[in-house]
Amino acid sequence: MLFVLPNQTLVHWLLALGLNGALIALAQRLPLLTPAGWVHAGILGSLLWGTLGWRGWLAVVLYLLLGSLVTRLGYSRKQQAGLAEARGGRRGPENVWGSAATGAVLALVTTAPVAPVPLPLLLLGFSASFAAKLADTCGSEIGKRWGRTTVLITSLRRVPAGTEGAISLEGTLASLVGSGAMALLLWALGLLSSPAAVGLVTLVGLLATLIESLIGATLQGRYRWLSNELVNGLQTLIAALLAIGLALLLP
Repeated sequence: MLFVLPNQTLVHWLLALGLNGALIALAQRLPLLTPAGWVHAGILGSLLWGTLGWRGWLAVVLYLLLGSLVTRLGYSRKQQAGLAEARGGRRGPENVWGSAATGAVLALVTTAPVAPVPLPLLLLGFSASFAAKLADTCGSEIGKRWGRTTVLITSLRRVPAGTEGAISLEGTLASLVGSGAMALLLWALGLLSSPAAVGLVTLVGLLATLIESLIGATLQGRYRWLSNELVNGLQTLIAALLAIGLALLLP
């Protein structure tokens, strides 16, 4: 499927703002985001609809729904163990942009008069960023609840579930499934152009998640300013750059 950018007229942007404003107003009661999180989600949604059209917008809506669903799996058990996400799993503005800043920037670059890289590569990076974030969410939430043996990625020494930089076999497999599921959805929406792109994004999503665990194990505890949201942003940036770089290198 050939992806064609929407005609980005003033009317198109006004439609994006109006539609997202109305949808956010209706969705406020859903236990997915905080009130401020919904406002920022509306800004993000307007930006994505304005740049990539309904396909880019729907891709991130599906990411949000899948990520929230995975977060709620086994939530009561994770809460009892002190491993559950705060605020009942609701995401705030910092979570919205930690997950989507890279994708939002790439979406904006597609509207540049002269883009630095071709559109298919920008869409590949966009797709990889969200595949990596869903992989991270799936790996973290499934690993904390169902991981039998949790080890530190740098030493393979056994550590408690929820430790920064910890991984498990169950969580790693969940990351692969999450990355693959997001890649398939992006292909169905026309943002990825081929099965080869789906495979590349799936593998990059898993690799970026493992790199994020490595950052958590080696750097996050040393620097107070290296918050979870910033690490999430770094993970999505790494995924996008890896996907674009590998696409340029591979036949």
